Parts: sequence; structure tokens; C-alpha cells
Amino acid sequence: MIAILVFPDFQLLDAAGPISVFEVAGRFARTSAPIKVVSATPGEVRSSSGVALVARGLKSAAGATTLIVAGGEGVKTAANCRHTKALLRAAAKRGCRVASVCSGAYVLAEAGLLEGRRATTHWGRTRDFLATYPGVKLEADRIFVRDDNIWTSAGISAGIDLALAMVAADYGDDVARATARQLVVHDRRSGGQSQFSSLLELKVPEGRFAPLLAWAREHLDQPLTVERMAEQAGMSARHFARAFQGETGVTPSKAIERLRIDVARHRVQSGNEALEVVARAIGFGDPERMRRAFIRSFGQPPQALRRAARAA
Repeated sequence: MIAILVFPDFQLLDAAGPISVFEVAGRFARTSAPIKVVSATPGEVRSSSGVALVARGLKSAAGATTLIVAGGEGVKTAANCRHTKALLRAAAKRGCRVASVCSGAYVLAEAGLLEGRRATTHWGRTRDFLATYPGVKLEADRIFVRDDNIWTSAGISAGIDLALAMVAADYGDDVARATARQLVVHDRRSGGQSQFSSLLELKVPEGRFAPLLAWAREHLDQPLTVERMAEQAGMSARHFARAFQGETGVTPSKAIERLRIDVARHRVQSGNEALEVVARAIGFGDPERMRRAFIRSFGQPPQALRRAARAA
């Protein structure tokens, strides 16, 4: 049995996306598991859009083999519900596959299920999540993360990616691919959250490293080592590297790469410069290095992004 846990002001797609995946997959697998919507407040549970789902009480999830927690505007209140946390702890202890979509990771974290584990959440929650749960090994750019029987996924539509991965694990890749085709989505989305997140807010950073990143953005054609950035920030290299990753969720070198990718993407898509010229101008040095960086972030080389921009 698959249980989808919702709460007042949940994000509708966080629940509806996985529900649709499991429903369609069940048709292809010819052995569908029952799907139940549960909540600490049973009955009609209103989503942030105003559309409500009818939920059963938490006891209905007692025998679930998969328990997925939605995210949404009401997540902080849900994360403090002792009955919800008790359900999650009991489910994880008995080996149930426990998962979250988007900010639903806060509920898992409050239940203690993410301490010391790898996890992800919506890119917009990265800074707050890191500050609130320093014991979680947050992988901010991942679409979804599996750590043993605990799964977490990125923002909203990433719940579909997570559910498809579960379908592949349960029924095989063929069923997952057929399900994705029926839903007209990718069965394995390429690239990370950075392609959707304005590079994890590094374009318009906030916090104590905002001036440093603004400076770095104006000097991308130069070598921007950890040592040079630390000097610009007035810190030792070791302390700077640790503090920077703790606040932003990425290493300094990864932040610089993302800033370079962001500038390169704009120039590739909006201009006619040779890729070699773009690569040199923003510090990649050569087009092959830039190509590899594009594939890591977008799942496509620069030429593909340029062709798509021209065809749009």
C-alpha cells in the first residue's frame, strides 16, 4: 500500500504527481498497490491552491510499504505535529520506504529521519534548510536522493521523478519508461536543479558572501581559486571554504563554475560568438571544459542550447 501524507496548505502537485505515476504504473505492471491519502487532519484537506483532497486518518498508513510526504506552504506546522512524526519514525523503523517531495523534507528532518543522511529539497529552501538542519548531508542540486529506505526529492514536479524511480525499483525499467511515456515526461531527467533554480540563487545571492559572489561574477575571466576568494573575503582559505559551503550548500569552486555556466548560457543562447570565444572570455579556458560543465548542469552541450534558443 502506498500512502501520500498531506496537511492543510500542501502543494497539490506534490501529492497528485506521485499518485498519477503509481496509478499509471499499476496498469502497466498489472499488479497495482492501493493508494491512500492520509493526514493528521482527516476529511477534506485543503491544498494551497484551494483544491482539497479527502484524506483518511494517520492510522490508515500503518501498513504502508511506501509513505510519501508532500511539501507546501503549511509544511512548518506539519513538521511540528507529534502524531505525524511518530508515524514517520515507526514507518522507517519497520523498513517502510519513507519519502518526501519538495519541502516535505522538513517533516522528515523534524522526525529525525535525515540526521546524518544524504537528502535534498527545493532549491529555494536550501539556505534555510542548511541552517536549520546542519546534521543533514544536503545535496542541493539533486533531483532526488535515496539513502537506504529514506528518499527525498527536489521541488514539486520532482516528485514525479522520485515516483518513477520507485516504479523502476519495484517493477523494472520497462514499466517506468512506459509510465513516463504515458505521462509525457522524461523517465530520467538529465541535469540537476541548477537548470531550474537560477543556479541555486547564486545569480542574486544574499547573506555575507553576496559581495564576494558579485565581485567574482565581474572577474570570471580570471583564475578564481579558493585562496583568492578567501583573500577577497578577508578569511583564511580553510575557514572560508567551510563557511562558504555551510551557507550556500556548494563548494567555492562549484559556485564559480555555476556562475560561469550562467553567463556562458546567456551568451550562447542570445549571441553568435564562437564557443571558443565564450569559453575563454568567462574563464573556462577551452570549449571542451565548458561543454562538460554544460552537460553536468543541463544534460546538453552548448550547441544544443543554442539550437533550441534559435528554434524557439
